[in-house]
Amino acid sequence: MEPELREHIDALLPAPVKTAAPVEGGSIAEGWRVEVESGEIFFVKHYEDAPDGLVQAEARGLEWLGEADTLTTARVAAVCDSAPLLILDWIETGKPTADFAEDLGAGLARLHAFGAPCFGLSEDNFIGKLPQANAACERWPDFYAYRRIEPMVRRARDAGSLPPGLAREASQMFSRFDALCGPEEEPARLHGDLWNGNVMTGRDGQAVLIDPSVYGGHREIDLAMMRLFGGFSERTFDAYANQHPLSEEAADRVLFYQFYPLLVHITLFGGGYVDQFAQALRAYR
Repeated sequence: MEPELREHIDALLPAPVKTAAPVEGGSIAEGWRVEVESGEIFFVKHYEDAPDGLVQAEARGLEWLGEADTLTTARVAAVCDSAPLLILDWIETGKPTADFAEDLGAGLARLHAFGAPCFGLSEDNFIGKLPQANAACERWPDFYAYRRIEPMVRRARDAGSLPPGLAREASQMFSRFDALCGPEEEPARLHGDLWNGNVMTGRDGQAVLIDPSVYGGHREIDLAMMRLFGGFSERTFDAYANQHPLSEEAADRVLFYQFYPLLVHITLFGGGYVDQFAQALRAYR
């Protein structure tokens, strides 16, 4: 840890830094386990080339999820835009309880049911380091088409990651989104980036949510993201459906609601995600 960065951290914490150990695993930020002289322990994230507002957006996203008082979220201790730094209470991990999967599913259902004021959010934020536009739409199909898919198709195409023909094919689907998006629902309170790496197990054996990209949207978005990379028990999905039943056709929309995270990964990484997106897209021809 550089001395200048350590000075920033010292100024934000309740006592001087005693020890700082690197934490592996972050793809867009450096992380440290920091213990201060008073004995408190924190997780410090440093974004070397963060877009303006990223750390504030992540902090507000955690607090927004926490308002629902359903699943535990990482607690924000301090934020510094100039460094930029996000400091969270350290999450001491434990062994999942026997009912971890069911509690996660039921808790997520309650989080979604807590709701959101609109399809969107009062401010734009980020998914990873990519900007995420959240200007509200009255209708979910419009939001999904023009705040999620269209901007990311354009960004991936302009970056040379998405072939122009595939970009056109995606854009031509927008007129069908009314039918493809499923039954009308009230806006759900979404985590927005719910892969298994963003669900930790706390000391009490219960789930702790981290690294959100929040907004109000269709709840099947979070569920589709959970299935994209795996790592969640079917018991989690069963418990979710018992708490907050899904329509009979929900399984037919999983690939459709994976369009957005696949486009995000195409923009960031390219490679095999292009073929995966093409296959998902063509499932709805």
